[in-house]
Amino acid sequence: MPGLIYGLCAATALLCAVLMLRGFGRSGYRLLLWAGLCFLGLSANNFLVIVDELVLPSVDMLWLRSTTALVSMLLLLYGLIWESD
Repeated sequence: MPGLIYGLCAATALLCAVLMLRGFGRSGYRLLLWAGLCFLGLSANNFLVIVDELVLPSVDMLWLRSTTALVSMLLLLYGLIWESD
């Protein structure tokens, strides 16, 4: 059951990323680019959770997962600060 939940979270984040990046391609609104990149990183983070918890439970990937989430949030923060026009 946890695998299903983790998979749905990863798929949802990836769908959000695709929709935001597609919206950026159509409108050119740069905040959509930063939000899309953030969600792309969050989907990678969710896939790392699947690998860490289900595929390789003996390997601790906490630092890699945390770094991925941090970089994703920093991308969104950058976009929110510098693209607020």
